[in-house]
Amino acid sequence: MKLLITLFLALQCAIGVHANEAAPLAEDPVVEQRLIVIAEELRCLVCQNESLAGSRADLAMDLRREVRTLIKAGKTDAEIKEFLVSRYGDFVLYRPPVKPTTWLLWFGPLLLLIGAVWLLISIIKRNQRQKETPVLDATQRAKAQALLQETDSSK
Repeated sequence: MKLLITLFLALQCAIGVHANEAAPLAEDPVVEQRLIVIAEELRCLVCQNESLAGSRADLAMDLRREVRTLIKAGKTDAEIKEFLVSRYGDFVLYRPPVKPTTWLLWFGPLLLLIGAVWLLISIIKRNQRQKETPVLDATQRAKAQALLQETDSSK
């Protein structure tokens, strides 16, 4: 038992041998800060609704590296976004511009809401029309009374 405990402790000490030094978080803090601001406005292309800044996907890391290179090359934020849009389309932007190709994206939810409200109102109106009780004339009322009396007397 002592041998197992000693072996376990020796293995625990050996784990640190394989550890690497942490990569520096930022060579240039100004570039990294600008990268974060830009990457928060961009969508990761392989993740479900995650920003480029928050994604750990390989493609997201490549895109951040590309954005970092463009920042170091002196490109403006607008030029960097334009470059990515030309490559990947408006989908890469969290807030795509309003233009004919993105109208469905911008106005689709509003159209669905309007359609749902219209459908709800039409169903309610139809149900109200069906719930109106018919007016009975004297003979129909007499028949109904007779049927009710027959039911009561049979109990």
